[in-house]
Amino acid sequence: KDTITADTQREVGSVEGVTGVQVSLGVMNDEQKAELRRRLRGGAAEPVVPFTQPGNLTRVYAVTSGKGGVGKTSTTVNVAAALAEAGLHVMVIDADSQGNASTALGIPHGEGTASMYEVLLDDMRLEDAVVRSPEAEGLFVLPATIDLAGAELELVSKVAREQKLLKALREYLADHDVDYVFFDCPPSLGLLTVNALVAATDILIPIQCEYYALEGVTQLMRTIQLVGGELNPNLRLWAVLLTMFDGRTKLSAQVADEVRKLAEESNKGAMEVAQLVGKIVENTAGAVEGIRQSGAEVENGVADV
Repeated sequence: KDTITADTQREVGSVEGVTGVQVSLGVMNDEQKAELRRRLRGGAAEPVVPFTQPGNLTRVYAVTSGKGGVGKTSTTVNVAAALAEAGLHVMVIDADSQGNASTALGIPHGEGTASMYEVLLDDMRLEDAVVRSPEAEGLFVLPATIDLAGAELELVSKVAREQKLLKALREYLADHDVDYVFFDCPPSLGLLTVNALVAATDILIPIQCEYYALEGVTQLMRTIQLVGGELNPNLRLWAVLLTMFDGRTKLSAQVADEVRKLAEESNKGAMEVAQLVGKIVENTAGAVEGIRQSGAEVENGVADV
């Protein structure tokens, strides 16, 4: 966004307090940059950002999947940062002991850092652990530390263990203006993920366009149905996000096609979400088996590569 163009060089003389050296080095302040952009558009106003506030209620998203490496953290931090840069108030709750979301958003999460562990196990208030991210104005983070790796075992004996995050988040939102909250969930379906699902209003599932990634989603859907039936009746599947699509492979294309086609049927009420995922796995398995058979034929000399 700070790239200096030839058009900017031509306009530099008309902006007060800006020198050619400043333009070349890209060290103008924000007001000077905004003025240059306005003049280069012929005096037009700044474009309207296409993000809006979610209404009276804070939207809380659990970004989750039954498998690691499918893009949960990348999805969480990029969507959250984009919303924050658009002027909204966003909070990311890092529920993964690896702390990758904390790292991506510039938050230290070494030993001794107040984190999600203290909120869950020591009843620390959320506001005492949440910190502002340097990556964007209006972006806040509840970091995760390595201590979170043992939290699930320690939570087992706690009363109302599935609702620890829900209680802490409700208390925080009562006194703080937040538009969106994103949980970066761990690649498992233990108590940390369940806590996120109980506290969430919506679920965002990243699915890698690859067969094995689909197998983890089947168990995730069962967990979602259990949580929705017993602990959070307002929980809904908001979206399935296709990640790591490789247009060079037939498998990626087939996974994407099956997800889109069957999602349409699900939206029409033709099938439940669990049936949807099962059908995707079943149909994609046929493609995988076809690839295996083709490989066997090549090995046996029956077919050319």
